[in-house]
Amino acid sequence: MRRKHRRFAQEADLDITAFMNLMIVLVPVLLLSMVFAHTSVLDLNFPLSGDESTDNTEQPLQLQVIIRGDKLVLADSNAGLIDTIPAAESGYDFTRLQEVLKQLKARLPDKRDITILAEKDISYQTLVSAMDTVRSYKAVVAASLVDAELFPDISIGDAPDLGLGAKTSPLSNGGEG
Repeated sequence: MRRKHRRFAQEADLDITAFMNLMIVLVPVLLLSMVFAHTSVLDLNFPLSGDESTDNTEQPLQLQVIIRGDKLVLADSNAGLIDTIPAAESGYDFTRLQEVLKQLKARLPDKRDITILAEKDISYQTLVSAMDTVRSYKAVVAASLVDAELFPDISIGDAPDLGLGAKTSPLSNGGEG
């Protein structure tokens, strides 16, 4: 009697080496990129227009930083112009602006709001730098560097136009543009 020999059919091995190599590289790259894709959100307010304001006889103090093409103007609603900081060839002098704001904060410790008014041709980066400057500054407290508060409640708007021969103050337009 003759025996039939069957060939043993081997199952093919599944080669997942290439897939495992991909996962070894892909997972750390995705985890590392999550750190760099962080987005910050800053809560902004819009200044009140003339018809929305209340009929109070005493207007509260409203600080304003007006970003012009050639200077930064710091003013308030009661006294008018506080300081004018001319821009250098390298850009705006946000360090000097921050020093003036620190002095104002020392005199007005409870004041938290400020309005930034920018002309139409001001770059977005300049506006963000101005917002960072008026919001806080770096201070050393107990041998560690912390962010000290200046004016964190920021409103933004369009700077008033400078008309030729106009006799109005920089605050007369109130952010409408």
